[in-house]
Amino acid sequence: MDKALIRNFCIIAHIDHGKSTLADRVLQFTGAITEREFRNQLLDDMDLERERGITIKASAVRLRYKHADGNNYMLNLIDTPGHVDFSYEVSKSLAACEGAILVVDAAQGVEAQTVANYYLAKEHNLVIIPVINKIDLSNAQPAQVSQQLIEILKITDQKPIMASAKEGIGTEEILRRVIDKISPPSGDINNPLQGLIFDSTYDTYKGVVLYIKIFNGSMKKGIPITIMGTQKSFVVEELGVLTPKAVPVDELACGDVGYLCCNIKDPKEIHIGDTITSSKTPAKEPLERYRKVKPLVFCGLYPVNSKDFSLMRDAFDKLSLNDASFVYEPETSVSLGFGFRCGFLGLLHMDIIQERLEREFDLNLIATTPSVVYKVILIDAKVVEIDNPSNLPPRVQIRQIEEPYIKAFLIVPAESVGEIMQLSQERRGVHISTEYIDPSRVMLTYEFPLSEVVVDFYDKIKSITRGYGSLDYEFKGYRPSKLVKLDVLINGISCDALSFIVVKEKAYLKGRQLVEKLKEIIPRQLFEVAIQASIGERIIARESVRPLKKHVTGKCYGGDITRKRKLWEKQKLGKKRMKQFGRVEIPQEAFMAVLKI
Repeated sequence: MDKALIRNFCIIAHIDHGKSTLADRVLQFTGAITEREFRNQLLDDMDLERERGITIKASAVRLRYKHADGNNYMLNLIDTPGHVDFSYEVSKSLAACEGAILVVDAAQGVEAQTVANYYLAKEHNLVIIPVINKIDLSNAQPAQVSQQLIEILKITDQKPIMASAKEGIGTEEILRRVIDKISPPSGDINNPLQGLIFDSTYDTYKGVVLYIKIFNGSMKKGIPITIMGTQKSFVVEELGVLTPKAVPVDELACGDVGYLCCNIKDPKEIHIGDTITSSKTPAKEPLERYRKVKPLVFCGLYPVNSKDFSLMRDAFDKLSLNDASFVYEPETSVSLGFGFRCGFLGLLHMDIIQERLEREFDLNLIATTPSVVYKVILIDAKVVEIDNPSNLPPRVQIRQIEEPYIKAFLIVPAESVGEIMQLSQERRGVHISTEYIDPSRVMLTYEFPLSEVVVDFYDKIKSITRGYGSLDYEFKGYRPSKLVKLDVLINGISCDALSFIVVKEKAYLKGRQLVEKLKEIIPRQLFEVAIQASIGERIIARESVRPLKKHVTGKCYGGDITRKRKLWEKQKLGKKRMKQFGRVEIPQEAFMAVLKI
């Protein structure tokens, strides 16, 4: 197809502003899907996405649209996530596009992730098409939101499109502006082949499936190709496009977005952001790769049954194909055996990955307490990065511990400012600035230790602001803090999976809260279970789980008391022996309890 008739664009927005609904309307309007095949959130093909009402993975689809100028245009649309934890998916999608539709809720206005996604798109030099969605709501304020787009985002070159994705209002105008404003893809079909791998997945029958955008040249079925990052060569077995169903084609040319199968069995041979070129006439240099993403939250994932470790390793390899921001490496725990230390972009990302592993690969997992990466400066000036509290060196070897800090942008209703500032103060936040966006909304800028934000800070903001608050943040660097490692002992044995690093002044309070919570959660045994919190050798809190009692003298009717005493002594010795050799099973709820304190 003539490259001038191709448009590649994505839909970006804050969470729950109507991206997926707008994508549904575009699919229906262009005839890509029939009424019989249609369902809500069509491009969200994971059950998890539809259950939670969020987009987790970016989804690409090819559409055809006849413009008023009489030409048939080919539109490659990518629907992206909105949550801050999945911003990597957004940046991958932007690299494969020339333009973006920025959707803003007419009732909620510009929010934190709206601003973040807008500047991310501007970094990629994309054309932005502003759309004010949900104008059919009774509390919609389109005029006020239009003013926010001018004042906050400085969008003055074009008027925002008024739309309702639910009612189908404005869909045609959006498509027309996509064609009129967004330029066709650059590149030349006569140049050597350069294709960007922007996503991948694993198919049991086809092996690794690559999603690519052709920047230069063309690719045909049967040609030999080379992946420039690894220098591995393959033969193209299948080419295709998503409409949204997978449809095989014979050729993908410059500007096209599609998928590629070439019998790759090992997931480790593929890296998102790599460049594909022809083996016969290779390109001189690869396309610019994605910025390497750094995980912010780490936790250990272990199989409940140790025999599932090899299955778990295969599952991790396959899942990392579908989510390049998920990183992992093997580790061993005294309490839980063999597992993996995993890195995530946030707590929601961690929750989603764990649930996907359990659902898609039928694994039964235990997740340890999440932590962030700390920098430890030793006495000999050596710097060590610690992502697992159990790896923290002894205190006598440590000169200083530094923790990661972020700069956070909170957009909240004016009436909630007092409560949000109080919450921020409790989380060791340092106030930077307060700006009024309009009479009813305020943007607060704070600097926080990352460990105070990753767990439930976002949920607390939503709760205080009744859902109207939003949060975005950027990494600022490391700063020294007075931190200690809090250990949990179960019957005198350290449970490394429950250890965590905490600010020294809060250590006693958190230790007391934790042992009280664990007392409720750990099931009663036939022997007493002692739960202790310690800093180094010093015990700072203790609770005991009372033993279950067996009525050993229940069958003794009357007779001499010495007979009962013999039975009680025998029981006492049995319990003492059981306490020496008995093992306390720690339920998953115990690890979640650490989060809640």
